Amino acid sequence: MDNTSLLLTVVGAVIALFIFLYVLPVNLWFTAQLSGVRVSLLNLFLMRLRKVSPSLVVNAMITSTKAGLNITSNDIETHFLAGGNVNNVIKALISADKANIPLDFKLATAIDLAGRDVFDAVQLSVNPRVINTPPVAAVAKDGIQLVAKARVTVRANINQLVGGAGEETILARVGEGIVTTIGSSTNHKQVLENPDRISKVVLDKGLDSGTAFEILSIDIADIDIGDNIGAKLQADQAEADLKVANARAEERRAMAVALEQEMRAKAQEARAKVIEAEAQLPLAMAEAFRSGNLGIMDYYKMENLKSDTEMRDSIAKPHQGKGKQGN
Repeated sequence: MDNTSLLLTVVGAVIALFIFLYVLPVNLWFTAQLSGVRVSLLNLFLMRLRKVSPSLVVNAMITSTKAGLNITSNDIETHFLAGGNVNNVIKALISADKANIPLDFKLATAIDLAGRDVFDAVQLSVNPRVINTPPVAAVAKDGIQLVAKARVTVRANINQLVGGAGEETILARVGEGIVTTIGSSTNHKQVLENPDRISKVVLDKGLDSGTAFEILSIDIADIDIGDNIGAKLQADQAEADLKVANARAEERRAMAVALEQEMRAKAQEARAKVIEAEAQLPLAMAEAFRSGNLGIMDYYKMENLKSDTEMRDSIAKPHQGKGKQGN
């Protein structure tokens, strides 16, 4: 029993020692003291209560102190509790200090909390990045299409990282500037002869305003000749005009056919009226005979006159007469 009690006592003492060292990280405090970082054991204990990793804070303070930065443990705790990346901020501050880039802890934490990689931004300020634009198609005034590709060299604008536009805005503005410059050219040969004109005009527009980047240069990498858009538009317009003309001609033809049919109908109607009037003639003659207004001699004279008229017509129109006889 004595050995068992002794063993339990030793195990309990070891566990208590581990708990004590976890709650009061003496080793971290000792490391901090050796590194010239002044932090108390009470402060480390309170960090545990605030659910802040003491090792993260102490290591960050040691790194910043060795780099000559003046950052307090309270600043690091505040940024950690806000959900920031402490190590990334410390690395960014050290890189900015070595590169003589003005960046303080407040701005660095603001950039980090805004969701941007502050260390990458500092690196981008030191080493500019080249952005390749997609092919941009534009049409000169002579109707020739040109397809241009540009390389935009940018570096980060630290003061505009919070709330500034990104790379997509830069690409969109550069593309718009290329289209405007080519579109204002009298002919495509001017653009091919002086491609640097596009770079100068676009660069002078201040396209990096309100963005998180500063444009250092815009270089035209390639220009290809596309389609003759002007000729295609003229051909399409001519085809459209032809269709309109054909439609109007068809409309006039249909109206002429309708008018012809209408005139034929009117002629048939008039012929029907004549036939109807001729059908009434025998009835009128019979009525005249009954009433005594027409005598037999008068009838013979009228028939002789009619025969004489037909004879004269046949003499005046011999071909028609032959045709009638043949029929």
